[in-house]
Amino acid sequence: MSGLARTLAVTLTGLTGHIVEVEAHCAPGLPAFTLVGLPDAAVRESRERVRAALSTCGVTWGERRLTVNLSPADLPKTGTGFDVSLALAVLAARGELPRRALASLADTVLIGELGLDASVRPVRGVLPAVHAAARAGVGRVVVPAEARAEAGLVPGMRILAVSHLGELIAALGGEVPAAVAGLVEGARGRRRHEPAGSADRAPVPDLADVVGQDGARHALEVAAAGGHHILLVGPPGAGKTMLAERLPSILPPLGPADAVTVTSIHSVAGILDAERGLVTTPPLRSPHHTATRAAVIGGGSGMPRPGDASLAHCGVLLLDEAPEFPAGVLDCLRQPLESGEVTIDRIGGRATYPAAFQLVLAANPCPCGRATGQGRGCTCTSLQRRRYFSRLSGPLLDRVDIQVEVGAVSAAELSRAVPGESSRTVAARVASARRRAARRLKNTPWSLMSQVPGPWIRSEASGTDPALVNRLMGALDRGDLSLRGVDRVLRLAWTLADLDGSDAPDPTHLGTALALRTRGARP
Repeated sequence: MSGLARTLAVTLTGLTGHIVEVEAHCAPGLPAFTLVGLPDAAVRESRERVRAALSTCGVTWGERRLTVNLSPADLPKTGTGFDVSLALAVLAARGELPRRALASLADTVLIGELGLDASVRPVRGVLPAVHAAARAGVGRVVVPAEARAEAGLVPGMRILAVSHLGELIAALGGEVPAAVAGLVEGARGRRRHEPAGSADRAPVPDLADVVGQDGARHALEVAAAGGHHILLVGPPGAGKTMLAERLPSILPPLGPADAVTVTSIHSVAGILDAERGLVTTPPLRSPHHTATRAAVIGGGSGMPRPGDASLAHCGVLLLDEAPEFPAGVLDCLRQPLESGEVTIDRIGGRATYPAAFQLVLAANPCPCGRATGQGRGCTCTSLQRRRYFSRLSGPLLDRVDIQVEVGAVSAAELSRAVPGESSRTVAARVASARRRAARRLKNTPWSLMSQVPGPWIRSEASGTDPALVNRLMGALDRGDLSLRGVDRVLRLAWTLADLDGSDAPDPTHLGTALALRTRGARP
């Protein structure tokens, strides 16, 4: 006798979740299991996982022909999270679930991968999938037991966490053979996830660890206050990486909306520790210079995955030894630096991920790293120096607001050095400057000076003194600055004014901003 049943699942396109209706039709005929609706390879293989899992739970297939449709049929379906929904749709179509279970499944999203022993395993992207279910008005979601904490980050959603398919069948009122009960208990005991916090956490880097480098520390504070990108140039051992790694420690914690977005990105990437709750600390990503374009920007086969640029959203992307990165990787950063997002097109579909990060480039002045000061210790030729630093293209450097020379600390300076300010002290000034900027920009779409477009900041509506703009136009006519450079100097000047508590930038702020922009030049 023919039967028809429906369950709900979620597919992700980037961070956007789409509700998918899984329709299963069972009819007498030669044994077959047909799956349609633009499934990718992982979804197509779910037929064999579902068949084995249901057999483990005591289901005999017999002379039945199964057809399963994933609707909407024109939306690509990716990942292994459809397994549980497929299994329940097949069971319901075969008439092996009570009628009340069918009513319950109409308002339940099912997420999880099945093992051949019918155990329910975690998948990537549970948080954005549950968010999509909540936005669609679904009242309940079934997730793997190991993903309970992640699903619980969505308020107001009723969550059923299961370790084994037999456990879910029993919860819906279906019959489970006695032999399966032992498998259910075994699946509960094999949870591989250990509670976070059991391992010792690494100490949080603090700006007080940095000895000397007052100019670089100030530049880092300005970058944090306005959300500006920064380039640190200096010899090996001067403290460039040490400074860059401490930038997140002086940034304000993430707001609720940003915390949800960052946590969702980490969930899709499979690196989320849900036991610690939402990610509220600005993330730091520091890929090695051998990283591929897909690793930094995002990509991969099938539906594109987020790269380090997206994983650093609302945080810091540090490219240490920046000239060693392939030119193609560096130039791919231009678009996210301007738009704050990455769009990746692959044969499996298009995905857009947020990528509004602060870029920190750290570089040696030459291949040997000793071309500082008078450069007497440098063994590189002038051609080698130019070729090395020219790997950072002009269009990329034009998007970097602050460029700082980080000199080596001498023994005399080290002996006279006093402990620097802690990250907490600097973070308080940064937070105060950001509040001033937010109040000034409250009637605009922006909240940080680095986000303000050039035409607006040059206009009278911004409150910028026209005399300051005219001084910069002289640098533009001489070719010392591009128009984008003029705009970025003005943004820096406003950030410096916010740090000083001034109502508007003055010529001193402008001079300091130009020095930060051009590594020491003056208007």
